[in-house]
Amino acid sequence: MNRVPILFLCFLLILPVSVLGDCTCESETGGENKSEALKYKLAAIASILTASAIGVSLPILGKAFVENDVFFVIKAFAAGVILATGFIHVLPDAFSDLTSPCLAGTPFGGDFPVTGLVAMLAAIGTMMVDAFATSYYTRTHFVKARPVNGDEESHHGGEHEGHVHVHTHATHGHAHGSGLGLQDEVDSGSSDLLRHRIISQVLELGIVVHSVIIGISLGASQTPKTIKPLVAALTFHQFFEGMGLGGCISQAKFKARATTVMAIFFSLTTPVGIAIGFGISNIYDENSPSSLIVEGIFNSASAGILIYMALVDLLAADFMNPRMQSNLKLQLSSNLSLLIGAGFMSILAKWA
Repeated sequence: MNRVPILFLCFLLILPVSVLGDCTCESETGGENKSEALKYKLAAIASILTASAIGVSLPILGKAFVENDVFFVIKAFAAGVILATGFIHVLPDAFSDLTSPCLAGTPFGGDFPVTGLVAMLAAIGTMMVDAFATSYYTRTHFVKARPVNGDEESHHGGEHEGHVHVHTHATHGHAHGSGLGLQDEVDSGSSDLLRHRIISQVLELGIVVHSVIIGISLGASQTPKTIKPLVAALTFHQFFEGMGLGGCISQAKFKARATTVMAIFFSLTTPVGIAIGFGISNIYDENSPSSLIVEGIFNSASAGILIYMALVDLLAADFMNPRMQSNLKLQLSSNLSLLIGAGFMSILAKWA
């Protein structure tokens, strides 16, 4: 988990430098007002930081609901938000960047759909990381957890013929159970926990990439009429994305320190992006080829990650869960919640 912040810090250092370049297309300069824009940027930092922190903290603080049916409904809503973010917010921006007429004469100025290629590769890469990491950590955990035969025999002298002998002092009785069944249950629980941890880390990486890009774009703008609607839209955007991420972090059952770091890390991404955008606003040109290419590629990759995570790791995992499959009311509630989350986030695309 500690590697993610390091990679992100490198990303923060590289991105602002990469997006600087000579302008080849006309930039929109009408309606600029630096002093008024600064007020909206400061308001955006405070509003988005607060909304992000509240959104990601609610599922973490409400751990009692993790095993509750209501949690499935909330996760479906959050997954719908993340899915709409990938399809409606991030992917169209990536297509717009990488098909811009400003890229004429560059390797990205042709007819080949680079955006779709990058998004596809990011989704495949996420699947590979997900599968290999889960497989590796599962094998490592099981090897460490299983004692050698000699130690097992000496340690479990009371076990015989695959059964575990347990003496309970409270009832002054004895209980016998299948040792193999107990081990399978423990192994299954450990495997699920490892998977939840990998999911939460990969999902956070996908979210923070596009959150920083959004922040940089807002921070670099000097036009109040452009910034004003973005403040409210991005506040809701980050709040609901935080709920989705917070639900995954809660299921992963990290230690308090790791949970706090991940929550703070998410909460700061967009405000940090705004600060970076503000710092480079005088030399940043959103229509320069280098800016369009870098933002387009990062947005494409982020969209691929978010779409894969929402469909495979969040929705498919929960909707195929035996608990939901056996409960028609929960199924209907989760489907409705999914549609509301995706619909609400899609509506926000009108302003952000």
